[in-house]
Amino acid sequence: MSATAADLVQHARDAILRESQALANLAEQIDVDFAEVVDAVQRCTGKIVTTGAGTSGIMAERLAHLLSVSGTPSFYLPSQDALHGGMGAVTPDDLVIAFSKGGQSTELTQLAERLVERGTDVIAVTERPDSPFAAAASRVVHITTDPLEADAGGLIALGSTLVAGAWGDALTVTLMGLRGFSWEEVVQIHPAGIVGQQQDLPDAVSVPVQEAQA
Repeated sequence: MSATAADLVQHARDAILRESQALANLAEQIDVDFAEVVDAVQRCTGKIVTTGAGTSGIMAERLAHLLSVSGTPSFYLPSQDALHGGMGAVTPDDLVIAFSKGGQSTELTQLAERLVERGTDVIAVTERPDSPFAAAASRVVHITTDPLEADAGGLIALGSTLVAGAWGDALTVTLMGLRGFSWEEVVQIHPAGIVGQQQDLPDAVSVPVQEAQA
């Protein structure tokens, strides 16, 4: 039997709802570990380097772009390239944020080990805090995809990439607010495309700060 148009529409809606639920559940996972990552990035005197493999690498590359756009200079270094000499671009003054859902990527584990040996702090963002990758890092951020069905068959990284991306988005907008990076600066570094043509700009991004008790 062939699927009807209504079947296809419902199947697509169900997939989107599963992924949106995974994103909603991520909000409850943001805790003091997130604040510690923000502090580490702010204290970094070099650049932020992101890395990963497969779909995790794609989200790492996306994060490097968004951080740079919003006032935190960053670049993406593919893990495989790093193991063939590219890690020479990373110094002890830099901070590495590495993504791996399962934490079993041999190249990422090896890269984290070498970078830490060379004096560079590595933050592992993973769903497996007990993995070899996590053990090799300086700090671990544990995020999960809930429901598991947000990833097709638990194997194809659909919802989990969105969860990793949303975590990075939260980091991006928080840092932008703390740094006071203005929309004028965003426009200035976007001379091509519609962003650079904007004149009516929104209010500045701000991070609420609780006043100290007297």
